[in-house]
Amino acid sequence: MPPRKRKGEDTYAHGIATTMGTQMKSHTTLLNRHVAKKLSSLTLKPDHSTRPLWVLPTGSILLDTSSPIYATAYDFLVTISEPQSRPTYIHEYLLTPYSLYAASAVNFTEKGIITTLERFSKTVVPDNVKDFIKKCTSRYGKVKLVLRNGRLYVEALNTKEGVGILRGLGGNKEIMACRVIVRNDLKEGEKEGEDDREKEKNELEEEGFIEGYVDEEIKGNLNAIKGIGDEEEEEEESDSDDSSDEEGGGHTARLLKNLDQTRNKTSSVSFEIQPSMVSTVKKTAANLNYPLMEEYDFRTDDTILSIPNYHLRPTTRIRRYQEKSLSKMFGNGRARSGIIVLPCGAGKTLTGVTASQTIGKSAVVLCTNAVSVEQWKQQFEKWTTINSGSNKDTGRIARFTSDHQDKMHPDGCVLVTTYTMMTFSGKRTPQSQAFMEKLVQRDWGLLMMDEVHVVPANTFRRVIANVKAHTRLGLTATLVREDDLIADLNFLIGPKLYEANWMDLTKAGFLANVQCLEVWCPMTPEFMREYLRSDRMRQQQLLYIMNPKKMQVVKFLLNKHQSRGDQIIVFSDDVRALVYYGRRFDGQIIHGGTPEFERQAVLRLFREGSINTLFISKVGDTSIDLPEANVIIQIASHFGSRRQEAQRLGRILRPKESTAQDGTNTDSFNAFFYTCVSKDTSEMYYCTKRQQYLIDQGYTFKVLTSLHERAAEWCKKGKPFLSTKKEQVEVLRDVLEETALAGDAQKAESEEMKFLRQEGKKGENRNLEVDFFEKRSGGLSSVSGGGAKSYEERSAGKGNKLIKSRNKNKKQNIFDL
Repeated sequence: MPPRKRKGEDTYAHGIATTMGTQMKSHTTLLNRHVAKKLSSLTLKPDHSTRPLWVLPTGSILLDTSSPIYATAYDFLVTISEPQSRPTYIHEYLLTPYSLYAASAVNFTEKGIITTLERFSKTVVPDNVKDFIKKCTSRYGKVKLVLRNGRLYVEALNTKEGVGILRGLGGNKEIMACRVIVRNDLKEGEKEGEDDREKEKNELEEEGFIEGYVDEEIKGNLNAIKGIGDEEEEEEESDSDDSSDEEGGGHTARLLKNLDQTRNKTSSVSFEIQPSMVSTVKKTAANLNYPLMEEYDFRTDDTILSIPNYHLRPTTRIRRYQEKSLSKMFGNGRARSGIIVLPCGAGKTLTGVTASQTIGKSAVVLCTNAVSVEQWKQQFEKWTTINSGSNKDTGRIARFTSDHQDKMHPDGCVLVTTYTMMTFSGKRTPQSQAFMEKLVQRDWGLLMMDEVHVVPANTFRRVIANVKAHTRLGLTATLVREDDLIADLNFLIGPKLYEANWMDLTKAGFLANVQCLEVWCPMTPEFMREYLRSDRMRQQQLLYIMNPKKMQVVKFLLNKHQSRGDQIIVFSDDVRALVYYGRRFDGQIIHGGTPEFERQAVLRLFREGSINTLFISKVGDTSIDLPEANVIIQIASHFGSRRQEAQRLGRILRPKESTAQDGTNTDSFNAFFYTCVSKDTSEMYYCTKRQQYLIDQGYTFKVLTSLHERAAEWCKKGKPFLSTKKEQVEVLRDVLEETALAGDAQKAESEEMKFLRQEGKKGENRNLEVDFFEKRSGGLSSVSGGGAKSYEERSAGKGNKLIKSRNKNKKQNIFDL
């Protein structure tokens, strides 16, 4: 018989469900009628008004952000569940097997999770949710993969349950073949008078198990990772506890204090495995529902030399949320592999630098591009005392890119490189090949991966196998992909250790308060007619990107923000449109073909304020530090990529001079994010999909439907801009010509390559087609003279080579680069 409900409970629950249903709908959440019905049927506790959570039978958890204990409840939920939607007033989280695995990785127990949920929940926690938690945590986190002194061990607590689990794994046929000491038959006839403890110890030794003490190692590790100034802060903690919380300076001192107060000596048991067979062990253990948590006992590892004089500078201070993320990684004194998710501009680089300095061993840092490599190197030099070296031979930090290949120090060092350099499968230069061989042969204490969401790609997965690192740390602002590969990071890297709340950091003044605006730009009749007629996606894309109404809006916004003294970034995924916009509006342009030295020079001028407008392609989506930027205008994007939308917003999230840190930062906007969309085209559909991730983080998009009218009127004044039909048709003509040439060139190339491959096979040189074929822009009409081009024949060995040359009198197309 269900428990009797108090008077008014149905009305209250129904009101909450209705209110939340309306609010979630406005924020495009996952709450639906079925969930609302489930919520209204739950039994409220008598003191529900003092509790912050609703726990639903579906595994969803709703958090009331107005609760006085919101911060405590949030820290708990972000550890045990996955954030689904976090608008202003109600957050939604979901319990998943992976989230509970991550909770077990930071020593949350089944009993602790259920007890805390009961304490925070406004309603009785459903039995099916309790069963799900028990099922997921009964095996997760029970076994760990630990590296000590260069040797790998599978370890569990020395309890009846732990020994039983380890015996089950160690006795598995596949894992047994990977062990260094295989299981032997137990001796018959134990010595008389031997107590149970000695007998158990002997049995474990006979089976190849090794006993140790966990907390002795933890305490030693915590002493080893105490940073500069921790001793002083530990003494001052009782007098100024608030200040240490704000700056995050004495986190290891507090961890050490908690360890002494709350833990007793704990015994562990383990068996050794062959390093070359670790992937087999991990795969087999996962199939047996015992995923191995990877931890690195860096304090006792003498196989990797420490980096000398490697400390945080006295002026370096980490924020409270950065301290929380690091405590998840080092909470038990060992270095735990996993992923830390922090918003763009929230200090992921400093968090990674602090993690590297804490371990103090050789580290590899992987970045997405060469610009990011330079930024990471500068951040290491800024925040730590690492010896960058007056010359390349003595420096402890090295770069490995196509432009810079510094000498790698034979002892402890930090190496910063790119994913592309690590996964390149072509022929390398002798210098690059020698560098790569040293890198692969060497053992590393830490492998740190910036923008870790790119790792599941097949190309970049090889990095995990190539670099022999004891700890893996992934950093990202957007743990999201449009495919289903993001879950693979749980095994490639490790569980998610921490994820910060974007809106909380904005309110605290750690991020700029951004106003997001979607500007609708109607297509002109001529452009819309061609858009509807076209059956080619490339042509349709270029038509809505080069929409004259959109160009007028961009010009209007540029003039408005330039007059205010703002620093503006204009994004376009289409490079030809980017070049056209950049040239038309007299801006500096950066895209994939821009030389590295030119990129650095333009970025430096932008940071210094010498230029205030930068036109950039998708190469600027990630890992480019432009703290002065406060306006983004997006004219073309990569279809419906949610990750790209969030990453581009992150370019202006750095706190500005006007950013308040007294809790009033959300009262006014100090940064602006414009997305210009051509109305009634597929771009509107993609735009809606792209915004979903940011909406789930609490951002709202204001739609401007009439700004194009103001822009059109403004463009008629002074020097007219695309204000006549003739000018607009001229742009349309060039768009159609460009897409037609591209289509002809694609067809022509396939026919030419087929012919050349056949000719190459006839000759003695199998690579003949490479020698006498030269790819040029243009189509068949260009070769025949239809495009005002001419050609000439020249002798080229056994064949004749067609050399196309431009006619100097040819009219310049707006898309000519």
